[in-house]
Amino acid sequence: MSTGVIIALVVVVAAIVAVAAVLAVRARGSQGGHGLKRRFGPEYDRAVARHDGDVKAAERELDALVERHGGLRERPLEPAERERFEARWTAAQERFVDSPREAVAEADRLLAEVAGARGFPAGDQYEEQVAALSVHHANHVHGYRRVHRVAQTAAGGFGTRHAGASDPHGTDEGRAAGLDGGAPDTEDMRSALVEARALFDELTAPSGRGSDRHRAQEPATRDRSGHRPQLGFHRHQTKEG
Repeated sequence: MSTGVIIALVVVVAAIVAVAAVLAVRARGSQGGHGLKRRFGPEYDRAVARHDGDVKAAERELDALVERHGGLRERPLEPAERERFEARWTAAQERFVDSPREAVAEADRLLAEVAGARGFPAGDQYEEQVAALSVHHANHVHGYRRVHRVAQTAAGGFGTRHAGASDPHGTDEGRAAGLDGGAPDTEDMRSALVEARALFDELTAPSGRGSDRHRAQEPATRDRSGHRPQLGFHRHQTKEG
C-alpha cells in the first residue's frame, strides 16, 4: 500500500472520528437540559430564576454541582441514630406551641446534623451542605433553606448560623420564606417547620421513603387571641398550656 493511500485513509478516519465526536457532544448537550430538569426538579427552576432566565448559565451552575457532589455516597443511619434524631424532632414540634423560635432553631440544627451524619459536608459548611443536598435531595432541600432563613431571622437577622459563612441567595431565600425583609410571625415559622420536615423524613428514612410518614404530626400553633386554629393537625390538640 502506497504512502499516499495510507495518508488518505488516516485523513478519512480522523474526519470520521471528529464528526462522531461533534455529534456526541451535540447529542449530550441536547439531552443535558432534560437530564438536569429530571435530576433537579424544582431546583432547576430556581437556578434559572437566579440567573434571570438564562438557561445556559443555570445549567452550567447545576452541571458544576453534579461534578462537585454527584459522587457523594450517603451513609445510612444506624437505628439508634435514627431514633435519637426522630425523638429530637418530635420534641421540637411539641415545643413549637410555647416556643416557636426555639423549635425552628432546633429544626435548623437537626437538619445540619442529620445531613452531616449521612455523609454530606458538615453543618459548619452551610452553603456546601445545601449544594450537596440539592444534588441528591432536590425535591425537598428548599425546606432546609427556608427553615434556616426563618430561624436566623427570628433570632435577629439575616446571617447564616455559622461564623464566616455567607449566603449568596439570601434575598431570594428571604422572599421564599415569606419574609420580605420583615420578622417571621408564628405562621411563617410553622409553615417553614412543616416544609423542612419533608427533607428530615427523607434523610432519616431507612429506604428513601418518609416524606409522608409524619404528615399528621405538623406543629400546631395559636392565633393572636391565644387559641389554636383548626388546621387539620392530629397531634397536640389537647395541649393548650
